[in-house]
Amino acid sequence: MKTRYVIRQLVEKALDIKKLTPEIENEINFELTETGYISDVDYEALELLMAEMDAGRIKLVPSLG
Repeated sequence: MKTRYVIRQLVEKALDIKKLTPEIENEINFELTETGYISDVDYEALELLMAEMDAGRIKLVPSLG
């Protein structure tokens, strides 16, 4: 079985655009709710996202546009 690491991919998207949009946040929440489990890879990605936000390198924005 191949793991998709969807949350990691969403975090990578946020890091690329240097923004956490409501759409990305909602997709992350959906994945967490759907699977009820978080892989080590996805967990580490979320830790990185939070660290980048704390450092001010990623901004929480109201929408992508």
